[in-house]
Amino acid sequence: MKLKVIVHQAEEGGFWAEVPAIPGCATQGETFEELLQNIYEAVEGCLSVQ
Repeated sequence: MKLKVIVHQAEEGGFWAEVPAIPGCATQGETFEELLQNIYEAVEGCLSVQ
């Protein structure tokens, strides 16, 4: 499954991301690598609830 992820750089440092196709599915990370891991977990969690 392919999903579009929009990544933002947080003003206070780090990053946050959202998945437009899954309302409310968003996460953050201090580094881009941490954000990538977190987004996989967030998508998995959001899809398991729907």
